[in-house]
Amino acid sequence: MRLLLVEDDDHVAAALSAILAKHGFDVTHARSGEEALQAVLPAANEGKAPFGVVLLDLGLPDQDGYQVCGKLRKLTSTPVIMVTARADVRSRIHGLNLGADDYVVKPYDTGELLARIHAVSRRHGHGDDPATGADDDALRLGPVLIELPNRRVSVDGDAVALTRKEFDLLALLAQRPGVVFRREQIISEVWRTSWEGTGRTLEVHVASLRSKLRMPALIETVRGVGYRLVAPAA
Repeated sequence: MRLLLVEDDDHVAAALSAILAKHGFDVTHARSGEEALQAVLPAANEGKAPFGVVLLDLGLPDQDGYQVCGKLRKLTSTPVIMVTARADVRSRIHGLNLGADDYVVKPYDTGELLARIHAVSRRHGHGDDPATGADDDALRLGPVLIELPNRRVSVDGDAVALTRKEFDLLALLAQRPGVVFRREQIISEVWRTSWEGTGRTLEVHVASLRSKLRMPALIETVRGVGYRLVAPAA
């Protein structure tokens, strides 16, 4: 997997790059926010596999890491893991709301960092083999087909355009049809936060999925608990 490491400290970057390389990552190092933004542009990646993950340090010399995260999110859907010494809850919430997929606080355990990289990679459909086709890793629920590697959804063969979070929510529920997922569990898995204010966002995303898929009964509300996916008949 290609990984973009955004870190202005060359010594830290060199040590981390060596560890990541030992675990099979092809690391590109960007020393500033501007270098990171240029690195994800199509022109810089012609003929190369897309980045699987961006590790973004917040203490950059040219611009705040939060700004860089917001700009990256407009350029690419690649998962972003923020790496920072800012451990307060408000900072984590701010980063997640800007589109970060996870948040690692320094000092961190290398094993934990690697586990988080693999976790966000799996959630976004990046596997060890980027050439894996949809037929090898897809969920079929009656007329609904969820292709995990390329993040596509179709109903009776017609493509349905979903946002990143809508897809993540649907894929989570679809992996265990009939099982009730608690609201807190869904928010933790999809939004990577326990912030109570996300609850309303969850309701909006569920309503949007029901509408876009034209299947109001697909996602059932379990009052006081959460939601479950009701597999439709084929």
